[in-house]
Formats: sequence, structure tokens, C-alpha cells
Amino acid sequence: MNTNHSTTVLSAQGLVKRFGGITATNNVTLNLHKGARHALIGPNGAGKTTLINLLTGVLEPTEGSITLEGQDITRLAPHQRVQRGMVRTFQINQLFDTLTPLETLALTVSQHQGLGGKWWQPLGARKAVTERCEQLLEQFHLTSVMAEETRVLAYGKRRLLEIAIALACEPRVLLLDEPVAGVPAGEREELLQTVAALPADVSVLLIEHDMDLVFSFANRMTVLVNGTVLTEGDPDTIANDAQVKAVYLGHGEGSSDVGPPQGARAPSGGSEPRAAGSVGAGGLHV
Repeated sequence: MNTNHSTTVLSAQGLVKRFGGITATNNVTLNLHKGARHALIGPNGAGKTTLINLLTGVLEPTEGSITLEGQDITRLAPHQRVQRGMVRTFQINQLFDTLTPLETLALTVSQHQGLGGKWWQPLGARKAVTERCEQLLEQFHLTSVMAEETRVLAYGKRRLLEIAIALACEPRVLLLDEPVAGVPAGEREELLQTVAALPADVSVLLIEHDMDLVFSFANRMTVLVNGTVLTEGDPDTIANDAQVKAVYLGHGEGSSDVGPPQGARAPSGGSEPRAAGSVGAGGLHV
């Protein structure tokens, strides 16, 4: 995949977030380039979710600035950032349990196309809405369950629906917050393939503990530790970085509080690394 690194679509400069005497985000600078597949990784408590909440407007930074396609969005509300082309998913599903995937996507597409005030019209009354829903249902492998209530869907399908909703907003920047968290092993492959096939013109920032997904997806990685950027680089550089190995393996100064003990296995669902870390011929595996 060719990525145009000359164009920065999302830029955070010197972000700081303090909660009383605690600094959760410490002078973080991060640039997301057009078409990027950029992963943000780090142990639990590293400040990844806080950073995403800052980028999306859920939290307001104590210091620093955020620009989206050259426009300052630091003080904009979350819905205003969505309107400008930045959309996120969440670690925990935010779905309407009694709606079907088709109904959910129809509402989302209608709202995006400026038809939200005509929700009372019969489903299918607008050809453009119907066609877009059909495309999304097929793209995200939801056609076979499109008429089932969301509450009865397999968890992997629910995660796919959440990403489909995000794509229905036609984002230019997409933030995926642990998309495979909680997904059973038997449903993960479909989700991994779908994430890998996201449109090339959408710049993606992925927050994830699953290193299989991270290293197969990302062409750029940022490692966050204790609210601070430890290092950034391409996957090969990160996999063989001594500082990153120290953090994940629990060796070196300041690493005693990051990651589980070596050999510890992740809880089912993939919300933690499969193991604290191991080093093989390919470099770091966490």
C-alpha cells in the first residue's frame, strides 16, 4: 500500500491532560498521514484511551493543540469532529439492541445524507440510502443477519456492525479502539480480514493489544508508556527496539509496572497481549 506521507490529516501537538495531580497524557505529539495504517500500542494504563478521548473531543486537553486537515479542532465537540470527517469506534459496543443491522445502518446513512428528519419514511423509500446500506452489509459480512435484532448477533458480528456504522459516516480519519476486544477466537479471522480491507483513502489510527492484528495491519506504530510517547517507527523498527522490548518484557528502568509477568496469558477476548512478550527471529512478539 502506498501512503502519502507528505499530507498530515490529523496532528496532535504537545498534548497534556491532567486530572488533579495526575498527568495522564504528557506532551504527546502524533501525526497521522493520509491513507495511513497507524497503530497506537502500549501496556494497560499507558494512556491510550485518554489520548483517543482527547483526539475525539470527549476530553479537553490541559495543554496542546489538535488539527484535522489543517483546521484547529482542539475545542470542538465530538459531533462537530464527526461532521468534519473524524469518526471512532469504542472498546465496548454502542449499539441499539432492538434494531437490526439494516435498520441501524439505514438510520446512520440517512442522517449522514441529511435525511435524519425523515426517519418516519418507510425503509427503502430512498434509493441512495438503500444502495449504500446494501454495500455496507456486504462489505462487513452482515447480509445474512441483516434482519436479526442486534442483541442476538454473535459478538464478532456486533463488532463488524460498529465499524460499518463508522464507515457509513464516510470518515476521512477513523479511530478504531480495540476492534477485536472480546471477540471469540472462532470469529476473529473474519473481523481481522475486514479491518485489513478498509478503504485505502481512509486514514486509520488503530488502538489494539492484539499484536497479530497490529503487525499485519500497521505501516506505522507509536508506543505509549505512562502517558508519554516512548518511540515511533515502522513495524520492523518497533519489533526490534530495545526500549519496547524492555517495556513488554519487564526489564529495564521504570518497566516494573507495565505489562503482566512474563508468560502470563491474556484473558479470553483478546483485550490483553497474549503474553507479556517473547523475542524470536522476527523480533518482538507481545
